[in-house]
Amino acid sequence: MRRILLVVNVLIAIALVATAAVFYWVFYRALPQTSGTIRTWVTQPVQVDRDKLGVPHIKARTLDDAWFAQGYVTAEDRMWQMDTLRRAAGGDLAEIVGTVGLESDREARRMRLRRIAERIYTETPDADKSSMEAYARGVNAYIESHRGRYGFEFVVLRYDPRPWSVVDSLLVGLQMYRTLTSDWRNKLIKQHMLAGGEPDKVNFLFGFRGGGEIMPGGDAQPGSNAWAVAGTHSADGKPMLSNDMHLEFSIPGVWHMSHIEAPGLNVTGVALPGLPGILSGHNDRIAWGQTNLEYSVEDLYIENIDLRTGQYIFQGKPEQARAERDLITIKGRPAEEVANFVTQHGPIFEREGNTVMALRWTAAEPGMVRNIFPEVDRARNWDEFKQALSRFGGPPQNFVYADVDGNIGYHAAGKLPIRRNYYGDIPVSGATGDNEWDGTIPFDDLPQAYNPPSGFAVTANQNPFPVDYPYHVSGAFAPAYRSRQILDMLKAGGNKLRPEDSLRIQKDVYSEFDRFLAGQLVKAYANRTPVKGALTDAIAMLREWNGQMDKERAEPLIATLTFQHLRRAIADRASPGNGATYDTQLSHAIVERLLRERPADWFGDYDGLLVQSFADAIEEGQRLQGADPKRWKWGRYMFLVVNHPIGGRLRWVGSFFNIGPVPMSGSSTTVKQTTLRLGPSERMDASAGNWDASLLNLPVGESGHVASSHYRDEWEAYYYGQSFPMQFKNVDVKSTVTLVPMK
Repeated sequence: MRRILLVVNVLIAIALVATAAVFYWVFYRALPQTSGTIRTWVTQPVQVDRDKLGVPHIKARTLDDAWFAQGYVTAEDRMWQMDTLRRAAGGDLAEIVGTVGLESDREARRMRLRRIAERIYTETPDADKSSMEAYARGVNAYIESHRGRYGFEFVVLRYDPRPWSVVDSLLVGLQMYRTLTSDWRNKLIKQHMLAGGEPDKVNFLFGFRGGGEIMPGGDAQPGSNAWAVAGTHSADGKPMLSNDMHLEFSIPGVWHMSHIEAPGLNVTGVALPGLPGILSGHNDRIAWGQTNLEYSVEDLYIENIDLRTGQYIFQGKPEQARAERDLITIKGRPAEEVANFVTQHGPIFEREGNTVMALRWTAAEPGMVRNIFPEVDRARNWDEFKQALSRFGGPPQNFVYADVDGNIGYHAAGKLPIRRNYYGDIPVSGATGDNEWDGTIPFDDLPQAYNPPSGFAVTANQNPFPVDYPYHVSGAFAPAYRSRQILDMLKAGGNKLRPEDSLRIQKDVYSEFDRFLAGQLVKAYANRTPVKGALTDAIAMLREWNGQMDKERAEPLIATLTFQHLRRAIADRASPGNGATYDTQLSHAIVERLLRERPADWFGDYDGLLVQSFADAIEEGQRLQGADPKRWKWGRYMFLVVNHPIGGRLRWVGSFFNIGPVPMSGSSTTVKQTTLRLGPSERMDASAGNWDASLLNLPVGESGHVASSHYRDEWEAYYYGQSFPMQFKNVDVKSTVTLVPMK
C-alpha cells in the first residue's frame, strides 16, 4: 500500500511539474520583460516604467526612439492582436484559422485593402512616414528577439508573425476605417425594401439624410460620447474633457494605454495597437477626444458590365473595367483564387443575380488617408490642433478639445464627399449624375465651435450640420437622446463639475426613447378593455417606470421587446415581408416620429398597433423568462459574454480566457450605450492643467496575455462604473526596464 501511495504521489508530482512547465513554456515566457535592460535598436537609452495597471510610461531622448519604444512595448502586450488586425484588413485570416476566416478574407480582397494601403504608403510624406517607420522597427525588434515565445495564440495556431511594415500599420488603420464607415449594408437593405414596397414609406423609414434632421442611432453601429466643459462649470476652474468610444467588446480590448515622453512630446491616452501615436488623450497643454461623425463615405453603383470580359455593355462607355486577381492562402486546403473588376467608381463589391454593384469609398480615393496623430500629440493650442485635423482623412470624426489656457472647442474632420442631388439610393452608373462626387467639403466649412457661449461642447454622434448647410448631407446620425441627456446632466452639475461627475454621466442608463414608448403603451392600453393578468401587470409596471435601463428591472425588457415587434410591423407596412430586415440606426427615431405624428396613410389605429405589439412582446417575454413579468430581469436578456477568439474555444478551460456571462445595464439609446455586441471601449475624463486628477479605464486590461496580472484587472472597475488615475506628472512606478543601444 505504501509503495502504491508513493507511486501515486510521484505521478501527481510529475503531472504538476509537467503542467507548470507547459504553463511556463506556453504562457509565462511570452510576458514582457519589465526590469533590467534590453539591448535593441534604439539610438540612446529609453526608460520604460510600468504602473500598477501595466501602462508603459516611455521616456526617450529622440522622437524616433519614442515611436520605436511604443512599437516594441505594444508588441510585448498585444502582438497577436496586431497580427490579426493586419490580417483581417489584408485578407489573410484564412491562412492561420482556415475556412472560418475565408468570407472575411474575400470581403477584404474585394475592398482591395492591401492595395489601398500600398498606394497610401507611396503617397505618404516622409515626415508622416518617419513615425510609422520607427514604430515598425520597434515591432520588428520584438519579433526578432522573441522567436518561439510570442504567446499562446501563436503556439496553438502554429505560426510565427512575419516582419512588420509601414503598410501593416496602414492596414490596421484601414481596418478601423472599415469598422466605422461600413454603411453599404443599409443601402442594400433599403434597395431590397424599395423593390417590394411603397417607395414613399420605405424612404421615410430610411430618411432623407439632410442637415438638421433627427437621425437615430441603433444597435448595429459603433457610436461614442465626447464632451468638453469650460472652466466656469468645473470645481477647480479648469476645463474638462471626456470621451468614451463605443466599439465591439473584445479580448484583448480595442485600445492600448501609453504615456510617451520625448523632446517636444509628452502625451498620454489610448493608442490603436499597430499605429504610432495617441488617438484620444492629452499632452501637457491640450486634451482631445472623438466620436464617429456617422457621415456616409461609401456609395454603391449598379454597373452594366460583362463579368466575363469587364466590358461595359451600354453605349458611351467604350472602355473596360480593370481586372485584378488575388490568391487567398487557406490553412489545411488549397489556396483560392479570387478575380474581380475595378470600375471608375471602385471594385465590383456585390452581385445579386444579374445585377453587379461597385463600391466607392473615400479610403480608396487618392491622397485621402493620413496618420495625423503624432502631429496631434505635439499640438500646443487650438490653431495647431486644427492644422493637424485639416489633414485628417480617416473615418469622419467629431473632435472635442480643451486646453490649459481655458479654451474648449469642437471640429468635425475628415474627407466628406460632396454629392450631386443625393437621395440615398443606388443609381445605375452612367444613367444620371446623381450620387457622383465633386471633391470633398473644405475643412473650414465643416461644423465647428470655439469657446461656445454655453461653456459646453457635446457630441454623441448627433447631426452637427445646420439645416441651411450649403452641401448635401449624407449620414446616419444619432438621435438627440444621448446628447440631450449628457447636456442636461452637465448643466445640473452647476459650476462644481469634477472628472468623477463626468464618469457618473458616462455610466448613465436612462433611455428617453424607452420612457416615451412606455408612456405611449400606457395611454394605448387605457383605451382598451383591461384584461387581468400579465398584460395588466406589465402596464402597471410601465406606468411607474422612470426609464432606467437597469439590469435588475423588468420594464426595459418589456419596452425593448415591444419596440422590436413594433419596428417590424411598421417596416412590413412599408415593404410587406421585409420587416425582419429593417434594423437600421434610423429605427428608434422613425418609430417615435410615427407615433407622434400618426399619419393616416400608415395605420388607421395606432393604439391597436401598440397594443398588439405589446401583447406579442409579453408573449415572447413569457417564453424567455416565465409567465410573470414582475419576475423578469433586463440583465438576463442583456447577458454579456466576451469570448477570447482562440482560448475561449478550448474545452474545459475556455471560460478562463473569457469575460462573463454577466448581466448588463444600458441600451443602444442610453449614454452608456450598451448592446450584446458593443459598449464603451474606454472611459477618459481629463482635467486640463490638473492632469493627475484625470481618470482612464479600459474594459478588460492592458495585456493580451492570459498569464498577465493585467489581462483583466480593469474589468471589475469598468463593470461597476469606477476608474483609475490617469498618471502623468506623478507616476507610481511598479517596474522599470531600459532599452539600450546594441553595441
